[in-house]
Amino acid sequence: MKKTISLSLAVMMAATALTACSSDGKVAGTASPQPSGNVKAAPVKFSLLFPTTVSTGYHTRIPDLNKDKWVLKLEELTNTDLDVRVVEDAKFGVMFASNDIPDVVGSIGGPGSKSMSGSVENGVFMPLDDLLKQYGPNLLKMVPKAAWESVSYNGKIYGIPEYLSNPSRRATYIRTDLLAKTGLQAPKTVDEFLNVLRAFKKLGVESPYQMRENFKYADVLLGAYDVLPYKDQFELVDGQVVPKFFDSENVQKALTAYKTMYEEGLIPKEFATISATDYNKSLDAGKAGIWSQNASGLPGAKTKLRALNPDFKADIIASPKGPEGKGGYFYYSPVVRTFYINKNVKQDTAAGIIKMFEWMMTSKDAETFFTFGIEGDTYTKDSGGAINYKFPVTKEEIDEEGFRSGTLWAVHDSTYNKPRMQLNDDGQSTLKAFDEILSKEGLPGIGFYPDLSSFAKFPDLAAPQPDVGPKIIVDHMIKMIYGKEPISDWPKVIEEYKSKGGTEIIKEATERWNKKQGAIMIDTK
Repeated sequence: MKKTISLSLAVMMAATALTACSSDGKVAGTASPQPSGNVKAAPVKFSLLFPTTVSTGYHTRIPDLNKDKWVLKLEELTNTDLDVRVVEDAKFGVMFASNDIPDVVGSIGGPGSKSMSGSVENGVFMPLDDLLKQYGPNLLKMVPKAAWESVSYNGKIYGIPEYLSNPSRRATYIRTDLLAKTGLQAPKTVDEFLNVLRAFKKLGVESPYQMRENFKYADVLLGAYDVLPYKDQFELVDGQVVPKFFDSENVQKALTAYKTMYEEGLIPKEFATISATDYNKSLDAGKAGIWSQNASGLPGAKTKLRALNPDFKADIIASPKGPEGKGGYFYYSPVVRTFYINKNVKQDTAAGIIKMFEWMMTSKDAETFFTFGIEGDTYTKDSGGAINYKFPVTKEEIDEEGFRSGTLWAVHDSTYNKPRMQLNDDGQSTLKAFDEILSKEGLPGIGFYPDLSSFAKFPDLAAPQPDVGPKIIVDHMIKMIYGKEPISDWPKVIEEYKSKGGTEIIKEATERWNKKQGAIMIDTK
């Protein structure tokens, strides 16, 4: 009996043939192949599901997405006839159970994601290797190898990924106006980091470093000592693939630094129970001196602080490094979303779908449409051809831009949207941070796609989210920072982990790595 499967987001888009490439590698034209006599080819017709994690947003305000102006324009550009749906990934199970599966299904993450559990293995979707070679050669060339490996099963490619060329996404933020008042330089080491926090406390900063429950977006010191306890943070040690928190010496150093921060009031006393909502409220109110956040949020952070006080400033700095010269945060999986083609789709339709995805990836017209929208509506061009973009202001406008440039742009490098960011100072600061700081930090690790089967068998030993450690590990870390357990007992924690199923996890992880069965080094290389 096949496994129950779950999915996320909705589907859309179709295909066009490539024409001559422009000098920047983008395709200059958008026309589909035409039959003899210059008669326009019939649109490629298919249903497309895009995934989402929320039940709000632009798509919920549109009575019929298939009449939405962005969908209609996409159909015009790609010569397609789309039946678009947007579905929460939590509801994918219902779709699979009813067998009402669209022609193209997009999911968040890769084949091993919870929402897709079992679908690829059970033959719901078709392998794409031959189609890609014939109709998507540029996709094969441009998408990183690690991304293709993440969407493969038994040596076959089953999905087209929206990917990250730079998996270093998170960054260390600092209130540079406060730093200037201390007279100190941006911290480069853990000791300098603690000294800056102490100086912020003397200035009266409420949260010198803003913590959050489960160390989520509060793991800067675990990164400095390279002991992040996450699902893609395994490493090869003496012939075994083990979690990085097996490095007992460096875990104890990181926990000692956190305990110092706790005892000196450099982090909130209730750090273990600070929710995402309270965390964001603290940032928005300008109460934090240093914090961790996705680098793409820099323009928003700058804007919110300026609204509080024109003199407030936020910038991204290099994360503090530990004694081994490492620092930063975990590398994200190279795959953001994946789009699969239903095995029942006819081959000519599947070919058109692949062509559409190739257009999204290579065409200058695609980049302009998804980034800026429709000329005369959301942007104009001056006499020199430069784009004047109507930046969204209201929440509704921001949601609409997110639908066009985020949801609908199914396949592309989503590290950042360079054309948009180049249009203002805050965006240029973000690009600089990505290129000059994030590209030089971050922590590679071994991950498993699909997940290790032993994770399901021992849930307390598995990471519940990509950036949250196993419950048993996080609980001990918190107790040690609060002084309820001695930090020197960390070797006992490792033995407890092993005795409760960790030995089986390590055995499976090592076997998968040695056999190259969905064991992937998440790295920038």
